Amino acid sequence: MKRKFGPVMAASALVLASTLSGCTAKADGTGGVGVEVGGAADWTAVGGGFDETSYSRLDQIGTGNIGKLGLAWALDLPGEVTLEATPLEVDGVIYFTGSYAKAYAVDATTGKVLWTYDPETWKHDPAAMHFSFGANRGMAYEDGKVFAASLDGRLFALDAKTGKELWVSESIPEGALNISTGAPRVMNGKVIIGNGGADFGARGFVTAFDTETGKLLWRFYTTPGTDEENAGKPAMELAAKTWGPDHLKAGGGGGTVWNGMTYDPELNRIYIGVGNAGPYDPDIRDPDSKGDNLFTTSIVALDADTGKYIWHYQENPRDSWDYKSTPNIQMATLTIDGKPRKVLMHAPTNGFFYVLDRKTGKLVNEPGKTTLITWAKGIDMKTGRPIEAPNIRYETGLTKMWPGTIGGHNWQAMSYSPKTGLVYIPQQQIGARFSRKGGSENAFNVMGLMLEPITEKPGDGHGYLVAWDPVAQKEVWRVQHKGLWNGGTLATAGGVVFQGTATGYFKAYDAKSGKELWKFNAGLGIIGAPMSYSRDGKQYVSVLVGYGGTTAAYGHFMDMGYKYGLQPRRLLTFAIGGDKSLPPSPPPDFTVHALDDPALTLDEDDVLAGRALSVQCAACHGVGLQATGTPGPDLRESAIALDLDSFRALLQSGPLMSRGMPRFENLTEDQIRQLHAYIRAKAREALGKREKDDTAPSAKL
Repeated sequence: MKRKFGPVMAASALVLASTLSGCTAKADGTGGVGVEVGGAADWTAVGGGFDETSYSRLDQIGTGNIGKLGLAWALDLPGEVTLEATPLEVDGVIYFTGSYAKAYAVDATTGKVLWTYDPETWKHDPAAMHFSFGANRGMAYEDGKVFAASLDGRLFALDAKTGKELWVSESIPEGALNISTGAPRVMNGKVIIGNGGADFGARGFVTAFDTETGKLLWRFYTTPGTDEENAGKPAMELAAKTWGPDHLKAGGGGGTVWNGMTYDPELNRIYIGVGNAGPYDPDIRDPDSKGDNLFTTSIVALDADTGKYIWHYQENPRDSWDYKSTPNIQMATLTIDGKPRKVLMHAPTNGFFYVLDRKTGKLVNEPGKTTLITWAKGIDMKTGRPIEAPNIRYETGLTKMWPGTIGGHNWQAMSYSPKTGLVYIPQQQIGARFSRKGGSENAFNVMGLMLEPITEKPGDGHGYLVAWDPVAQKEVWRVQHKGLWNGGTLATAGGVVFQGTATGYFKAYDAKSGKELWKFNAGLGIIGAPMSYSRDGKQYVSVLVGYGGTTAAYGHFMDMGYKYGLQPRRLLTFAIGGDKSLPPSPPPDFTVHALDDPALTLDEDDVLAGRALSVQCAACHGVGLQATGTPGPDLRESAIALDLDSFRALLQSGPLMSRGMPRFENLTEDQIRQLHAYIRAKAREALGKREKDDTAPSAKL
């Protein structure tokens, strides 16, 4: 695929069939289609089953013997950077994706690698490398095939036994601004894939392909196109009424579907979680209307066979803050007002917890606040719309609000236990400052809007594990973490909740009380969700270790002291009686070991220009070059960035493309010199040789 965009868009990317053994389920554990909640002996889907509950029905590992849990085996993954996937396990084989959708098959009892497959995005579509940080959130499995999508949008099917490529289909139209980082979903011979790119205005959609042939079956767009494209399509005609006539001038409107998708076998529907509007500023995105901008920040129900629209519920009409409805969507049957209700449960980034009727999309009860919320007083039960605070859209200047752009809950999977009736949410608390101009070095410019993470309120800057009662819409217990960016959760029939932390520990908690029962030092932060499976009568729990994702965009807020390439990325698998141990990892180090060339004289005009250009580097190397150890190195510590000639060769020739460092062919000789000057200036600041300048890069993208 040839892309019609340049690397400057990278800055905008900062801020972004299961078998029936694991199908949907009721809250009472008996499932609306006669199948229990979550996963059983095998873990055949990202969320355990169609219901996306991230719940294991296995109970061999429980509160009574959790102290005997130990490492059964570990697999080092050299070359990997960001690991966000939840592994699958089918018939004794674990399947997962690493950075840039590299696929692995591993023996589930020994950890032996059986095969690997690398889509080599850097060869096929080098321009796509500018848009992300290598993240990929997993695979799908059906009938002896596994499916994943590369960053550039190629959906590939592999033979599960051999890793042989069966087919490859392009899921992104020619010239579109989209990328793919999410896990596909499969059902009834169809594989469904969404995409990302809303931050820089890409138009969102989901596409269904035939699992046998890779043939495109249907596509549903989440924002309207031209009048000609919308004509005769009821959903697009409905959506178009909520946009102005010229909205396509700023892009496609956003609304990408890059994570949450849930299949309902009883109703034969797929529920998709739609992302933020883009560009964020509605005066840039849709200047000629005050409409809701459907179907951004919505849950949309589609017919699984045809992709036809059924209903929607919009959580944030006319999104202006990078809020998104992309976190996982769970199905359950809850007893509400004495009656069983088949529902969807959702905790989007805006901080509320929603329970929706699966048939109608209507609110079942009043949404509760899972974190600090200042942008809205609540949700109006008559209209379903938020009751927004004044000046929340920065109409009169600076706006501060909670939660910030990464949300109260992001893509890290929450889990649901039918035994406790509770949802376990990986939550965080951090605010954001929005303005159309100005800000500190922690701010970043996204297509004309300045965004800055802030910590001002009690509890800010921390992540939490929150147990939530979806019927009473209230918190039952919470555990505070030191780090902000923690892993997804796994609930089990053994009464245990597992979660990895940003500080590098894999932990187990009592599902009823939140008491910490067990922990293991993984040596590096964990952000993906664990899963559980059984082989030969033994229960295992597996999790990928690979801190990363949006950490670079948040600078010191997510800095856990990791250094690029030092802490090993791994797949860890645990069982009762496991007795393996890991070699010690380098400890956290918060010191910037900056390099300097005293003979170099810096031109201040070059430094200033380089600061503006540095937004192109921030997705991987940090805003203001405050790197977090992933996905790219700290440029202040880099010997390559010390020497101008070496730096030039790196940018122009791309010798490290296979390791995730793109080529920047569009940069002029002057721009390369300016970037180099800025890096050198920041290195001297870190060494105390230069007065710190913390003003924000001011380039308009």
